[in-house]
Amino acid sequence: MVAFQVLYWLIIARVILSFFRSPYNPVTRFIYEITEPVLAPFRRILPKGGMIDFSPFLAILSLNLLEWLLLNLIRNISY
Repeated sequence: MVAFQVLYWLIIARVILSFFRSPYNPVTRFIYEITEPVLAPFRRILPKGGMIDFSPFLAILSLNLLEWLLLNLIRNISY
């Protein structure tokens, strides 16, 4: 599913961009605005790990699981 792959790559881009703080760049702001609704719930659940944010890792795992579940559901419905 394309939407999951796009979101996956946007989260990866956000992780990379977090090393080069440039919040006023329009591309960076766009990526942050798209990925924040996905990452925010995981930040509320996870305890602070110092300077490391584990929410992207958990979000990617959850997106992969959700994609797998949806694909299996679609396959089972089509048979």
